[in-house]
Amino acid sequence: MDGKHMQIGEVAARTELSLRTIRHYEETGLVTPSARSQGGFRLYTENDVARLMVIRRMKPLGFTLDQMRDLLEATDRLDADDTLDAHERQALLDRVRGYEQAATEQVEKLRVQLARAEDFARTLHTRLEHDSTAHP
Repeated sequence: MDGKHMQIGEVAARTELSLRTIRHYEETGLVTPSARSQGGFRLYTENDVARLMVIRRMKPLGFTLDQMRDLLEATDRLDADDTLDAHERQALLDRVRGYEQAATEQVEKLRVQLARAEDFARTLHTRLEHDSTAHP
């Protein structure tokens, strides 16, 4: 390899995704290895890693595979197609903006859940401290 390509193991380590998950994303069409080695091994580029990182970040926010595919398709077209007319570009940007808004809303919901979980953990901690000092 020339340093521009990585095998799936290195990609898995860098993205903190399992080999199985990366293969699943390939099977569902979310990511495609940029090349194959002479031995048939999947080879990935930095762009492939970046794509997997987008997917990895979307997953805990509850986005579906179809939504991930839709967002990636929109950003791919924005990145690759200089011939988009203003209407097409705006429509793609609106799609991306919709995902940005959905992500922001989900992050806020997760913050509320985290605050509740932290409060619960503090309540349990306080209870245990109280019990251990009251009944040594």
